[in-house]
Amino acid sequence: MQVSDQEQSSRELDLEEITRKISFLDKWREIFSYHGLGTNNKTAQNHDGNHASADETEDAAGIPQPRGQGHLPSSSLCSIPKPSIISSKSGGFPISLAMATKLRQSLFGNTIHVFSYDWKKAHFRFHEPFSDLAFTLEVGKGGARSIQMAVQGFIIKDLLFTRKGKDCNFHSLCTISKREQAQALAAALAGILWALGEAEKATVCLVTEDTYVTSNPDYWGDDFTERLQLFELLEKEATEKFIYDHLQCFQEEGSHGVILFLYSMICSRTFERLQKDLDASTTHLLQPSAGGFRCRQAVLNMILTGRASPNVFNGCQKGKSQEIIHGVLTRSDVGYLRWGKDTSEGDRLSQVGSRLKTPKLPIWLCNINGNSSVLFSTNRQLLSDWKVERRFDLYFYSGQPPQNTPVHLTVDTHSHHWERNQHEDGHVAGRWFSPVEMVIRTKWREATINWNGTNSFFSRESQYVQ
Repeated sequence: MQVSDQEQSSRELDLEEITRKISFLDKWREIFSYHGLGTNNKTAQNHDGNHASADETEDAAGIPQPRGQGHLPSSSLCSIPKPSIISSKSGGFPISLAMATKLRQSLFGNTIHVFSYDWKKAHFRFHEPFSDLAFTLEVGKGGARSIQMAVQGFIIKDLLFTRKGKDCNFHSLCTISKREQAQALAAALAGILWALGEAEKATVCLVTEDTYVTSNPDYWGDDFTERLQLFELLEKEATEKFIYDHLQCFQEEGSHGVILFLYSMICSRTFERLQKDLDASTTHLLQPSAGGFRCRQAVLNMILTGRASPNVFNGCQKGKSQEIIHGVLTRSDVGYLRWGKDTSEGDRLSQVGSRLKTPKLPIWLCNINGNSSVLFSTNRQLLSDWKVERRFDLYFYSGQPPQNTPVHLTVDTHSHHWERNQHEDGHVAGRWFSPVEMVIRTKWREATINWNGTNSFFSRESQYVQ
């Protein structure tokens, strides 16, 4: 019997919810045990009235798993391979309880929440080399997806505009080798961390064999954060080389690679700078969503601009309570476009400012109806020469499974005024636009988009515009 996508998605959400409840139940057991309030019963009841075994859970192979990991007993569906670890004698300095607590508070606003299954399994993995998608990352579901797609923008930046002796064309992106993939990923991650450290220092977090922090009633461990070592690099080139040498810690299945990178981002930015970047509208970086957590705008702006600005407008503005709220201060190499249900056209605070819409390079992270994707041009002069901007090509990558090659679009910003309010059949009315077209039109308002024969779900998912 076939299972629909909706039913499959519902089952995955159910698994995440069960996982979350088991994790919370185990944490309460630790607190009761700490205070000598253990029970002789084999089952215990949580605050939702659900029961679970008090025994240690096991994975699909029958191997005991530590409590609080979010694993379902005997379920291969939620089995996550152990993360890639390095020797505890590698030269970093161990994480402290105070730092682990600050990390958790910076992300969740408390020390109780832990990452969901989708976050734990997320890592940076490329499609096959020498293929139409050789330059792209495989991205999954959940909140980690937006980080993967933001990093994707910087991978494209490196491959198109940073590498020396390489042609800046689309064909060159599809002919990269596995080694070139690794070099581009290391360069992208290092560049982001170096910018967050204000070109002075970058910090890389890796998992070691030893545990440096133990759980207590005020800090609920996840058997991952407590094993971190932090490595400080004082040069950008040294940061890139260090990441390249330890790339398996971010790339391998089960590496928790996206979480490691997020931790490295926060530590590179430092807690002090992070608090100055944020404001009353955003006090922590992740937001609960559908049984997991999604990134707030501040996380994406950290990657794009090097600052955890919570908003997308230019500069600083006054909020509803007259408090100062922070937007984007400078143009960045990779920009940002947004269209759809996450925005309110009448809300000036949600409108993307010109600094994000017009980056230094023609690459944009896109938020379309809450889903992350990347839009880019291979022409470096696109945003600096008005003649180039009259008619040009863009490439679109969504990361969704139906897409097996980037979509090639031709954008014409010189449309005729008499064609704006009528269909091809001559009837004066509105028109159906793809969400991809709509997000492009937030940058080039009167543009018409030619899909160059593309017959995909991108052009069929349309929106009626008056």
